[in-house]
Amino acid sequence: MKTKANDLRAMDDAKRREELTSLLREQFNLRMQHATGQLANTGNLKKVRRNIARLRTVMNEKQAKA
Repeated sequence: MKTKANDLRAMDDAKRREELTSLLREQFNLRMQHATGQLANTGNLKKVRRNIARLRTVMNEKQAKA
């Protein structure tokens, strides 16, 4: 579920906040699965973490311009 920064920039603020909430929930669920030994693909943790960082970067860019 790699998200391009350009796609994130095209979203409105409400949609970006909704996406961030979704990614944070997904990260939490993946961490719990990893802790209990149920996570088969640990690479998903890295992808979600980077998507969160990418989204927060775009949000900070938009906030600095405003």
